[in-house]
Formats: sequence, structure tokens, C-alpha cells
Amino acid sequence: MSERKRPFWREWLVKLGKRFLRWNGEFQTRHSLVPTTPRLDNNIFDWVPELEAAYPEIRKELDHLLEHPEDIPAFHQLSPDQKRISKGDNWKTFGFYVYGQRVDDNCAICPNTAAILDKLPGMRTAMFSILKPHYHIEPHRGPTRAVVRAHLGLKVPEQADKVWLRVDNEYLHWEEGKVVLFDDFYEHEVRNDTDEYRAVLFLDIDRPMDKVGTVVNRILFALIAASPFVKQPIKNVAAWNKNRNRH
Repeated sequence: MSERKRPFWREWLVKLGKRFLRWNGEFQTRHSLVPTTPRLDNNIFDWVPELEAAYPEIRKELDHLLEHPEDIPAFHQLSPDQKRISKGDNWKTFGFYVYGQRVDDNCAICPNTAAILDKLPGMRTAMFSILKPHYHIEPHRGPTRAVVRAHLGLKVPEQADKVWLRVDNEYLHWEEGKVVLFDDFYEHEVRNDTDEYRAVLFLDIDRPMDKVGTVVNRILFALIAASPFVKQPIKNVAAWNKNRNRH
């Protein structure tokens, strides 16, 4: 039997989406006020030292959560769009912000972390990203260069050379209490080949842009926030927390 073809409208939509993403990346490159290299220097954001200094408080709240890992959902349980790269319960996430919308229940559980996040300018998304031992997040790309991705290392295995993040052709490693900035519009992947958990505070921050880029990004962010890509995870977080509180 021949393979069933996608409906014409879906083929058209996929092609249109790919063209938009190519245009989006080129546009962001032209209007960005900071480099569009795979890794970015920490000095592009003046809040980095303050976030790194808060590591002990944030790590303490993460450790408290990890006493009951069954209460932390897998990424795809909240965001079904991630099911290709999030399998089983190998990649757990605990969200504080989803594209600008604050998750008050989770922030109340980790008040010190939330207080620090509330002060970060241009912060769109924030969560604990927790990777189980011997898990590989397959190569993928973020949807837009309108943000810069930041990871604050929270729990890093002793065999640091066996846990890494590849962004384009660069291999990055985490350190506890240190921030790594990168451009997730490049293809990237994560591998944890150790017997320990790896956990980071995962942030998406507005990319500094010129005036034209800033206006376009505001429109882009509004469209993304109104899409199922964001609305569904917000609903799922609320449902997960309601069910957890019941027990």
C-alpha cells in the first residue's frame, strides 16, 4: 500500500512555516544588537552576576522539589509539541513562566527563585529543566531567534565531560552556579551519559534589537502567546497542579 499523503493544505502550511522561519532567522540576524553566534558572552546582560549569586537559594528549592520527583511532570505532558524529543519521564520540567504568563502556583512553591525571576527584564519563559541519567535530547531547533536562551547550572554531574550541550558545531558544558548563554535557533542537542541527574534553570530572554526589530518582535511574541503552542501548556500546567493538590 502506498504511503498516505498529507492533505494539500497541510503541505502548504508546512512550506509556509518553513519559509517564515527562514525569513525570521534572517530578519533577527540583521536587526540584532548582539552577536548571533551559537554561544554568546555573558556580559551582554547585566543581570547575569546577580542570577549567579542567587544559585544557593535556587538550588535549595530545586533540591526540595527533587525529594518528590513524581510531582514534576515530563516536558511533553505539559507541551505536547515536545513529544518528539521528550520521552517517558526522562526530561522533567517545573515551569515558572510560560511566554510571559506567570505560573503562580509553582512560584509559590519556590518563592526565592520566583522573586529573582520576577526582576529579570525581558524574561519570557523560565523553568527548571531536569534530565535523568543516560538520556539524549535529540537534535532540534527553536522556533525563533527573537530570544536568547540562558541556562544557570544547578545540578551538574561530577563527570562533566560526559554531559554536554551541542549548539551548531560548539560543545558547551555547565558549571554549578554559572550561566551559559546560547542561540537556540541553531540546531542543538543535549546528552547526559552519566549516572546522575542534570538540572538547570532554563530561561528565554528577549534578544536586544534595534527599533525595527523590537516592534516586529512585539508582534511576533503576541502571535506566539495567542497560539496553541503556548495556550495548551498553560492549560496543562493548571490541570497538573489541580490534580497534584487533590492528592
